[in-house]
Amino acid sequence: MQLTSIASRRCAGAFLALLWSIAPAHSAEDLYKDTRSVFLRAYSRASDGASSEQADSEQLQKYPLYSYLQAARLKRSFLNAGTALESVDERASTFLAQHDGEPVARDLRRAWLVSLAQRKQWTRFLQNYREDAVNDALRCQNLIARIELGRTEGLTADVAKRWLTAQSLPDCARPFDWLREQKALSPELIEQRAKLALDKGNFSFARQIIAELPAQQAAPLQQWASLLQDPQRGLDALIASPETKVEPATLLTGWMRLARRDRQAAMDRYESLIRSRKLDQKGASPYALALALTLSWDRDPAALRYFAKVQAADFDDTALEWQARAALWAGNWSLVSNSIATMSDANRQSARWRYWAGRAAEQTNDLPLARQLYTSVITNDNYYSAMAAARLDQAITPHPEKLVLDRKQLSEVAQLPAFVRARELLLSSLRREATLEWQFGYESLSEQARPQAIHLAADWGWYDQAVATATQQRVFNDYVLLYPQPFDKEVSAAAKLTQVEPDLIYGVLRQESLYRADAVSSAGAYGLLQLLPETARRTAQRWNRPRPAAADLFNPSINVSLGAGQLRILLDRFGGQPAVALAGYNAGPAAAARWLPAQSIDSDIWIENIPFNETRGYVQRVLWHSVVFAWLRSGEAQRTDSWLARISSPTDSAVLGDVLPAR
Repeated sequence: MQLTSIASRRCAGAFLALLWSIAPAHSAEDLYKDTRSVFLRAYSRASDGASSEQADSEQLQKYPLYSYLQAARLKRSFLNAGTALESVDERASTFLAQHDGEPVARDLRRAWLVSLAQRKQWTRFLQNYREDAVNDALRCQNLIARIELGRTEGLTADVAKRWLTAQSLPDCARPFDWLREQKALSPELIEQRAKLALDKGNFSFARQIIAELPAQQAAPLQQWASLLQDPQRGLDALIASPETKVEPATLLTGWMRLARRDRQAAMDRYESLIRSRKLDQKGASPYALALALTLSWDRDPAALRYFAKVQAADFDDTALEWQARAALWAGNWSLVSNSIATMSDANRQSARWRYWAGRAAEQTNDLPLARQLYTSVITNDNYYSAMAAARLDQAITPHPEKLVLDRKQLSEVAQLPAFVRARELLLSSLRREATLEWQFGYESLSEQARPQAIHLAADWGWYDQAVATATQQRVFNDYVLLYPQPFDKEVSAAAKLTQVEPDLIYGVLRQESLYRADAVSSAGAYGLLQLLPETARRTAQRWNRPRPAAADLFNPSINVSLGAGQLRILLDRFGGQPAVALAGYNAGPAAAARWLPAQSIDSDIWIENIPFNETRGYVQRVLWHSVVFAWLRSGEAQRTDSWLARISSPTDSAVLGDVLPAR
């Protein structure tokens, strides 16, 4: 889940007012509290375009984020039509020389380059152009600058490289026209771009590019575009006219699109297509595989029939995984074993497939092998290790690996300028800038010092950064450090209200937002448990709670109670089955309802066959998180026997009818 800092300006004021009541805990003395308030007021005025009424105090000028205030003022100056931009140019040049390479310089450089391009100050533009500080529009402006100044060495290759993109680049119209003028926009380049656009499904743009090609060269690409836009109609025409030539790759792409859109239509046409195109077993194999995969995502028993038609050479790990899942759903344990045995060594040795190899051995009465495989999985610390423990009728205990804390080195890292700025930006609710400064500082650390950065982020209460930094270093099992519980009050209250286990609430919270009360997803879900405003309002109504505004969802007490309330609703609707409720929380209740089996099935098989990779991983991670939180809370090994319960379709009509939307 990708997260941004604030959903919109209308929520920002309410969120900032709330921020101070939920500011991250940190052990370092707050040396800059008073100056930070002065900075924030000045920064807000600068960002809004208000001029400074008085000179900055010496205290503010010495503040670690003073450069951000200077940059904000300079950026705003570029937008003011009445500003004498020549003097601003000089100040920007001086600033960038002083802060070259620092994150604060990147945004300013980008704003300055935009201004220089608008004013056609091409010489200065090229002098200050940096590839790591620009976007696609500025890359196009760089090409224009070189054209205007006659700096054409290597320009043909650079424009051609920019040409090869799947989407329209209106800012590059001038460089592309120049390429045509040089007679360097070859049909091969045009064809390559058209194919890129077709691969991305950008059909209308692809047709614009194809129109530049000679008719003979354009014809197969037009055929490809037609097959992608309306695969059923195109394939029917090709089946009816076997003499019509078509590129094999084009035909397969159209077939794959039809199989994904309409499984039944593809099954109805499979044999006719194979006969019409005179495909032998080897030639038909990719078509069978495309259909088998889409059927397996629907848990359709016909998937195995088509997997059986696939040649061994066409099976990669992804295909073998889905064949194994289809075999699990059908109870074909010998095929499960064979699929796993054929996987690559790395995949076969993963906890996932060792667990399923153990299940297959158990089902075929090879109990010693099953026990050996389950035992080997238990040490992995994940969903599969907890399932293996349940199969062995054992409680599961996580295997913590404590990250060494070196307080001297930690203090040295915390005092580095980039980390001082990162902390101040974090406390100022400038999350994006804080993250850039953190990364800038982290890259400068020695390998010996980098582990202390994990401790530092956790010490500041910057838990998402602590986990992200730990992941970079492949540190996963310091559970005290990486599974904090800073919202115990809110979680306990929500658990009492909804009768949802606090460990499950914490598991969802950690997975959804990594403890970020200000988290907003790309889909517009807010806060710790990532609630869509409409879902939050409906949930509040069910629990007789006040109707929340979007900004209210940044309040942990409101968000956690409503998130737990939604979990309770889903648990009730899906018959108290946590795995299904979690799938509904992630993908939406309607999707979870579609995935319910016609007849009861083992929970591990049901979870493994969740068709969305994201949702399958989500359910498995949250379940494991709940085990870790329960173990941290109690200090005792955890039983996961309840995970072995079979998944069935509840009789509650609400499962298929009145369902809440996804978060």
